[in-house]
Amino acid sequence: MVAVHHRYADVQGRRLFYREAGPAGAPALVLLHGFPTSSFMFRDLVPALADDYHVIAPDHLGFGLSEAPPAGEFAYTFDALAALTAALLDHLGLSRYAVYVQDYGAPIGWRLALNDPAAITAIITQNGNGYEAGFVDAFWQTVWDYQREQNPQTEAAIRKALTLDAIKWQYLTGVSDPTLVSPETWHHDYALVSRPGNDRIQLALFLDYATNLPLYPRLHEYLRTHRPPLLAVWGKGDEIFGPAGARAFADDLPSARIHLLDGGHFLLESALDEVTPLIRDFLGDIDFRP
Repeated sequence: MVAVHHRYADVQGRRLFYREAGPAGAPALVLLHGFPTSSFMFRDLVPALADDYHVIAPDHLGFGLSEAPPAGEFAYTFDALAALTAALLDHLGLSRYAVYVQDYGAPIGWRLALNDPAAITAIITQNGNGYEAGFVDAFWQTVWDYQREQNPQTEAAIRKALTLDAIKWQYLTGVSDPTLVSPETWHHDYALVSRPGNDRIQLALFLDYATNLPLYPRLHEYLRTHRPPLLAVWGKGDEIFGPAGARAFADDLPSARIHLLDGGHFLLESALDEVTPLIRDFLGDIDFRP
């Protein structure tokens, strides 16, 4: 049984929680979670990979067990979250690593890659978008409306994303057998985003998500120029980031490995046994030497 360590680190004056497992000298793999969850989404993937890899899964500031300073005391942006992640990895002595991105983890991971291309050995994107093609309008319209104008109506509409029913919807939509998904998942996430003041943190990030799409041309140029090994493993039933988001990576990186699997936004909850060997096969073909 692989030992998984649950640790905290003080980084740039903020306390971050992270899961860590695997040999310190093994190739590093950094797992970056999305909204509204935390490294809890990787609780089963971490030990499944840690026999061969040094796996790190942090909770972003404001999520999970990491510190959550009020939105009035910390400017919650994807730039800021990426900077904290980079500082944590530097604190841990990781200068080269593969990155697994999902949902919010994608714009954080893209910033890491753009700011330090030499650090990235490989990319795994699991329903982590990098193209406009992947956005499902029915979900994102509420976000775009709020970004255009913040008023009582647009705020009330977007606050529905913080409800238990909406979080449950994220977990179950697109999953052919919903009984495979533990109800613990959406109750766990709901309890954490319902902490006093966390709503303002999430609203700030909904607003700042507008900074991610203008980043995409730089991401596409990075893919064409640096040609990192890339695996897109995607829940094809996702109604937030649809399958077009996975296929689009081949536009700039024809060598990308793209797998559309039966599942939804949180694919690991129902298809871990399919995803794990795909990751192992992918990472097994990579030369991790500097």
